[in-house]
Amino acid sequence: MTKIIQPPILETARLFLHPIRLDDAPSLQKHFNNWNVIKYLNDKVPWPYPDDGAYQFLKNNALPRMEAGKAMLWGIFPKENQQAAIGLVEFRAEKTANDQEDRGFWIAQAYWGQGLMSEAVTAVNDFIFFDYGRDKITLQNYKMNIGSRRVKEKTGATFLHTKTENWRGEKREVEVWELTAENWKKFREEKL
Repeated sequence: MTKIIQPPILETARLFLHPIRLDDAPSLQKHFNNWNVIKYLNDKVPWPYPDDGAYQFLKNNALPRMEAGKAMLWGIFPKENQQAAIGLVEFRAEKTANDQEDRGFWIAQAYWGQGLMSEAVTAVNDFIFFDYGRDKITLQNYKMNIGSRRVKEKTGATFLHTKTENWRGEKREVEVWELTAENWKKFREEKL
């Protein structure tokens, strides 16, 4: 039986993470419709990105999965502007056969290199392991996505192996990572 839990509002030093709403579509569309963001995601994301892509994704994919208890998605909001989401973090509470990872994320290019994603992921990991009670999560990133790799390294994930996937007609190397509740607890104790 699916454990249905509404994602809570999470707060960090610089961010609020709110459960996504359909109203977030315009700000997500503005930041996501960027090849430099999309090129690091799987090829289920269309390119060129449709003008209503964020709205359609929220309405037909993300929100129904949240309502069914299969996923939790948070919009990332800087504390200085809580009206405009600058990215997303997703936790797949119930993976489908096609899902290769349990948690995914993206953040607008203007916010890269500031440690905001590591901050957001830390809050979500605390929820996943301490409140939701997950024992472990599997994570992935394209090998060329240095920023995503750094987030995993900075938040205690363990590198497992590399695999090859098809991506928009070419082969790409994908790094596979794991983070266990035990390792997360140790990581948090060392960082506090």
